[in-house]
Amino acid sequence: MGRKQGISAEQIFDLNQYAASPHFSAREKVALELADAITREPANVSDELFARLEQHFTYPELVELSAAAAFENFRARFNRVFNISSAGFTEGAVCALPAHRAP
Repeated sequence: MGRKQGISAEQIFDLNQYAASPHFSAREKVALELADAITREPANVSDELFARLEQHFTYPELVELSAAAAFENFRARFNRVFNISSAGFTEGAVCALPAHRAP
């Protein structure tokens, strides 16, 4: 899916180390940092991070980015509750998740 949207193979490969990757722009890196901050428990977007985000994005863009990251977190957590696995639409071209473990 990402490849169809213009994400390069190098970016996909470097996603887990985006901060040090030469394949992401400063704008992309700060957007990924926002996604990481929203994903952490508890979610925390520092004033410093928000100030850097404002250098690259308008307020409406930040709302959209935050909503997209929050929705993906919701979806991932919801799916884990019901042990919902991939439907196979990506032909295995995704990051593997650890096996579901009931509490």
